Amino acid sequence: MAGAQRCGTTSLFRALEQHPQMTRPSFHKGINYFDLNYGQGAGWYRAHFPLEVTQRLRTPRAYRPSLPFEASGYYIFHPAALPRIAEDLPDVKIVLMLRDPMERAYSAWKHEHARGFEQEPFLRALELEDSRLEGEVERMLADPSYESHAHRHLAYAARSDYVPQIERLLTLLPAEQVHVVYSEDFFGTPEQEMSALTTFLGAQGYPGITFDRHNARPSGSMPPEAQALLRERLRRTYEDISELVGRPSPWRLE
Repeated sequence: MAGAQRCGTTSLFRALEQHPQMTRPSFHKGINYFDLNYGQGAGWYRAHFPLEVTQRLRTPRAYRPSLPFEASGYYIFHPAALPRIAEDLPDVKIVLMLRDPMERAYSAWKHEHARGFEQEPFLRALELEDSRLEGEVERMLADPSYESHAHRHLAYAARSDYVPQIERLLTLLPAEQVHVVYSEDFFGTPEQEMSALTTFLGAQGYPGITFDRHNARPSGSMPPEAQALLRERLRRTYEDISELVGRPSPWRLE
Protein backbone atom coordinates (compact mmCIF):
# COMPACT_ATOMS: atom_id res chain seq x y z
CA MET A 1 0.00 0.00 0.00
CA ALA A 2 1.88 3.00 -1.33
CA GLY A 3 -0.37 5.86 -0.18
CA ALA A 4 -1.73 8.33 -0.15
CA GLN A 5 -1.26 9.95 3.24
CA ARG A 6 -4.43 10.90 5.20
CA CYS A 7 -6.67 8.88 2.89
CA GLY A 8 -7.70 6.04 5.20
CA THR A 9 -4.82 3.64 4.62
CA THR A 10 -4.70 2.73 8.32
CA SER A 11 -8.35 1.69 8.21
CA LEU A 12 -7.72 -0.36 5.07
CA PHE A 13 -4.63 -1.92 6.63
CA ARG A 14 -6.59 -2.90 9.75
CA ALA A 15 -9.21 -4.54 7.57
CA LEU A 16 -6.67 -6.39 5.41
CA GLU A 17 -4.70 -7.74 8.34
CA GLN A 18 -7.81 -9.63 9.46
CA HIS A 19 -7.75 -11.73 6.29
CA PRO A 20 -6.08 -15.08 7.10
CA GLN A 21 -4.17 -15.06 3.82
CA MET A 22 -2.53 -11.68 4.38
CA THR A 23 0.77 -11.37 6.26
CA ARG A 24 1.39 -7.97 7.82
CA PRO A 25 4.79 -6.73 9.07
CA SER A 26 5.68 -7.98 12.52
CA PHE A 27 5.84 -4.53 14.13
CA HIS A 28 4.51 -1.48 12.28
CA LYS A 29 2.18 -1.20 9.29
CA GLY A 30 4.65 1.06 7.50
CA ILE A 31 8.27 -0.01 7.13
CA ASN A 32 9.29 3.02 5.04
CA TYR A 33 12.07 1.01 3.46
CA PHE A 34 11.89 2.23 -0.13
CA ASP A 35 11.70 5.89 0.87
CA LEU A 36 13.54 6.57 4.15
CA ASN A 37 15.43 3.37 4.98
CA TYR A 38 16.64 2.03 1.64
CA GLY A 39 20.26 2.23 2.75
CA GLN A 40 19.55 -0.44 5.36
CA GLY A 41 19.44 -3.10 2.65
CA ALA A 42 17.04 -5.81 1.53
CA GLY A 43 17.82 -8.08 4.46
CA TRP A 44 16.71 -5.36 6.86
CA TYR A 45 13.45 -5.06 4.92
CA ARG A 46 12.76 -8.80 4.89
CA ALA A 47 13.44 -8.97 8.64
CA HIS A 48 10.25 -6.96 9.21
CA PHE A 49 8.13 -9.94 8.09
CA PRO A 50 7.67 -13.36 9.71
CA LEU A 51 9.76 -16.26 8.43
CA GLU A 52 8.03 -18.14 5.64
CA VAL A 53 7.93 -21.36 7.65
CA THR A 54 6.42 -19.51 10.62
CA GLN A 55 3.74 -17.92 8.51
CA ARG A 56 2.90 -21.21 6.82
CA LEU A 57 2.23 -22.74 10.22
CA ARG A 58 0.06 -19.78 11.21
CA THR A 59 -2.00 -19.74 8.01
CA PRO A 60 -4.96 -22.13 7.69
CA ARG A 61 -4.40 -24.60 4.87
CA ALA A 62 -7.44 -23.31 3.00
CA TYR A 63 -5.88 -19.81 2.86
CA ARG A 64 -2.42 -20.59 1.53
CA PRO A 65 -0.18 -19.25 0.19
CA SER A 66 0.10 -16.27 2.50
CA LEU A 67 0.59 -12.85 0.90
CA PRO A 68 2.95 -10.38 2.66
CA PHE A 69 2.01 -6.71 2.57
CA GLU A 70 2.86 -3.38 4.15
CA ALA A 71 1.53 0.18 4.05
CA SER A 72 3.92 3.14 3.75
CA GLY A 73 1.98 6.21 2.67
CA TYR A 74 5.03 8.19 1.55
CA TYR A 75 6.01 5.75 -1.23
CA ILE A 76 3.73 7.27 -3.87
CA PHE A 77 5.14 10.79 -3.35
CA HIS A 78 8.80 10.18 -2.55
CA PRO A 79 10.84 10.73 -5.75
CA ALA A 80 13.02 7.62 -5.35
CA ALA A 81 10.63 5.12 -3.77
CA LEU A 82 8.65 3.96 -6.81
CA PRO A 83 11.70 3.38 -9.05
CA ARG A 84 13.27 1.36 -6.24
CA ILE A 85 10.11 -0.71 -5.82
CA ALA A 86 9.85 -1.38 -9.56
CA GLU A 87 13.52 -2.40 -9.70
CA ASP A 88 13.54 -4.65 -6.63
CA LEU A 89 9.98 -6.05 -6.77
CA PRO A 90 8.96 -6.05 -10.46
CA ASP A 91 5.97 -8.33 -9.81
CA VAL A 92 4.66 -6.33 -6.84
CA LYS A 93 1.04 -5.26 -6.64
CA ILE A 94 0.53 -1.64 -5.66
CA VAL A 95 -2.59 -0.46 -3.84
CA LEU A 96 -3.42 3.24 -3.66
CA MET A 97 -6.12 4.72 -1.48
CA LEU A 98 -7.22 8.18 -2.60
CA ARG A 99 -9.47 10.72 -0.91
CA ASP A 100 -11.05 13.93 -2.19
CA PRO A 101 -7.89 15.95 -2.91
CA MET A 102 -8.89 19.17 -1.17
CA GLU A 103 -10.09 17.31 1.92
CA ARG A 104 -6.85 15.30 1.96
CA ALA A 105 -4.75 18.48 1.85
CA TYR A 106 -6.65 20.06 4.72
CA SER A 107 -6.51 16.87 6.77
CA ALA A 108 -2.76 16.66 6.19
CA TRP A 109 -2.29 20.22 7.41
CA LYS A 110 -4.28 19.49 10.59
CA HIS A 111 -2.23 16.33 11.11
CA GLU A 112 1.13 18.09 10.72
CA HIS A 113 -0.02 21.08 12.78
CA ALA A 114 -1.13 18.81 15.63
CA ARG A 115 2.23 17.02 15.54
CA GLY A 116 4.11 20.32 15.74
CA PHE A 117 5.66 20.10 12.26
CA GLU A 118 3.60 23.01 10.93
CA GLN A 119 3.27 26.42 12.55
CA GLU A 120 1.46 28.39 9.83
CA PRO A 121 -2.30 28.69 9.26
CA PHE A 122 -3.57 26.55 6.39
CA LEU A 123 -3.88 29.32 3.80
CA ARG A 124 -0.43 30.67 4.57
CA ALA A 125 1.04 27.15 4.44
CA LEU A 126 -0.43 26.71 0.95
CA GLU A 127 1.00 30.04 -0.14
CA LEU A 128 4.44 29.01 1.14
CA GLU A 129 4.37 25.49 -0.27
CA ASP A 130 6.13 26.07 -3.59
CA SER A 131 8.99 28.00 -1.99
CA ARG A 132 9.32 25.45 0.79
CA LEU A 133 9.60 22.62 -1.75
CA GLU A 134 11.87 24.39 -4.21
CA GLY A 135 14.91 22.23 -4.96
CA GLU A 136 14.00 19.54 -2.45
CA VAL A 137 13.36 16.75 -4.97
CA GLU A 138 16.70 17.45 -6.63
CA ARG A 139 18.47 17.30 -3.27
CA MET A 140 16.76 14.02 -2.37
CA LEU A 141 17.74 12.40 -5.66
CA ALA A 142 21.31 13.68 -5.49
CA ASP A 143 21.83 12.45 -1.93
CA PRO A 144 19.86 9.30 -0.98
CA SER A 145 20.61 9.95 2.70
CA TYR A 146 18.96 13.39 2.62
CA GLU A 147 15.54 13.53 4.27
CA SER A 148 13.50 16.60 3.40
CA HIS A 149 11.29 17.84 6.21
CA ALA A 150 9.37 20.11 3.84
CA HIS A 151 8.79 17.40 1.24
CA ARG A 152 7.57 14.88 3.79
CA HIS A 153 5.56 17.11 6.11
CA LEU A 154 4.64 20.38 4.35
CA ALA A 155 3.54 19.33 0.83
CA TYR A 156 -0.22 19.67 1.08
CA ALA A 157 -1.37 20.51 -2.45
CA ALA A 158 1.47 18.60 -4.12
CA ARG A 159 0.63 15.35 -2.33
CA SER A 160 -3.03 15.79 -3.27
CA ASP A 161 -2.15 16.19 -6.94
CA TYR A 162 -2.63 12.49 -7.65
CA VAL A 163 -2.59 12.46 -11.46
CA PRO A 164 1.14 13.11 -12.02
CA GLN A 165 2.01 10.66 -9.25
CA ILE A 166 -0.08 7.89 -10.80
CA GLU A 167 1.16 8.69 -14.30
CA ARG A 168 4.69 8.29 -13.02
CA LEU A 169 3.83 5.00 -11.36
CA LEU A 170 2.37 3.68 -14.62
CA THR A 171 5.63 4.38 -16.43
CA LEU A 172 7.31 2.01 -13.98
CA LEU A 173 4.78 -0.81 -13.53
CA PRO A 174 1.96 -2.20 -15.70
CA ALA A 175 -1.53 -0.93 -14.96
CA GLU A 176 -2.54 -4.54 -14.17
CA GLN A 177 -0.34 -4.32 -11.05
CA VAL A 178 -1.99 -1.16 -9.71
CA HIS A 179 -5.33 -0.96 -7.90
CA VAL A 180 -6.96 2.26 -6.69
CA VAL A 181 -9.43 2.38 -3.81
CA TYR A 182 -11.42 5.59 -3.41
CA SER A 183 -11.68 6.33 0.30
CA GLU A 184 -15.27 7.51 0.04
CA ASP A 185 -16.29 4.23 -1.62
CA PHE A 186 -14.39 2.14 0.91
CA PHE A 187 -16.07 3.78 3.89
CA GLY A 188 -19.45 3.71 2.13
CA THR A 189 -19.45 0.13 0.85
CA PRO A 190 -16.47 -1.58 2.51
CA GLU A 191 -17.51 -5.16 1.73
CA GLN A 192 -17.76 -4.40 -1.99
CA GLU A 193 -14.42 -2.58 -2.07
CA MET A 194 -12.70 -5.32 -0.08
CA SER A 195 -14.03 -7.95 -2.48
CA ALA A 196 -12.56 -6.07 -5.44
CA LEU A 197 -9.26 -5.65 -3.62
CA THR A 198 -8.88 -9.29 -2.62
CA THR A 199 -9.66 -10.32 -6.21
CA PHE A 200 -6.91 -7.99 -7.43
CA LEU A 201 -4.47 -9.42 -4.88
CA GLY A 202 -5.28 -12.99 -5.83
CA ALA A 203 -6.58 -13.74 -2.35
CA GLN A 204 -9.63 -15.79 -1.51
CA GLY A 205 -12.82 -14.23 -0.28
CA TYR A 206 -13.16 -14.03 3.48
CA PRO A 207 -16.42 -12.96 5.17
CA GLY A 208 -15.07 -12.39 8.68
CA ILE A 209 -13.63 -8.87 8.25
CA THR A 210 -14.95 -5.99 10.33
CA PHE A 211 -14.50 -2.39 9.22
CA ASP A 212 -13.71 0.60 11.45
CA ARG A 213 -12.27 4.08 11.03
CA HIS A 214 -8.79 4.74 12.38
CA ASN A 215 -6.75 7.95 12.75
CA ALA A 216 -9.67 10.19 11.73
CA ARG A 217 -9.61 13.86 12.67
CA PRO A 218 -12.65 16.19 12.87
CA SER A 219 -13.03 17.81 9.45
CA GLY A 220 -13.96 21.40 10.39
CA SER A 221 -14.41 24.15 7.83
CA MET A 222 -11.70 24.94 5.31
CA PRO A 223 -11.09 28.69 4.80
CA PRO A 224 -12.79 29.83 1.56
CA GLU A 225 -9.56 31.42 0.31
CA ALA A 226 -7.77 28.11 0.73
CA GLN A 227 -10.56 26.32 -1.13
CA ALA A 228 -10.21 28.72 -4.04
CA LEU A 229 -6.44 28.25 -4.18
CA LEU A 230 -6.69 24.47 -4.05
CA ARG A 231 -9.48 24.37 -6.61
CA GLU A 232 -7.17 25.82 -9.26
CA ARG A 233 -4.08 23.94 -8.10
CA LEU A 234 -5.85 20.57 -8.20
CA ARG A 235 -8.19 21.07 -11.14
CA ARG A 236 -6.37 18.58 -13.36
CA THR A 237 -6.58 15.82 -10.77
CA TYR A 238 -10.32 16.35 -10.35
CA GLU A 239 -10.87 16.37 -14.11
CA ASP A 240 -8.54 13.53 -15.17
CA ILE A 241 -8.52 11.04 -12.30
CA SER A 242 -11.52 9.01 -13.48
CA GLU A 243 -10.05 8.33 -16.91
CA LEU A 244 -6.65 7.52 -15.45
CA VAL A 245 -8.03 5.10 -12.86
CA GLY A 246 -10.60 3.59 -15.20
CA ARG A 247 -13.73 4.27 -13.18
CA PRO A 248 -15.55 7.40 -11.97
CA SER A 249 -14.29 9.13 -8.86
CA PRO A 250 -16.76 10.22 -6.16
CA TRP A 251 -15.30 13.76 -6.10
CA ARG A 252 -16.76 16.84 -7.69
CA LEU A 253 -15.03 20.16 -8.24
CA GLU A 254 -17.75 22.69 -7.38
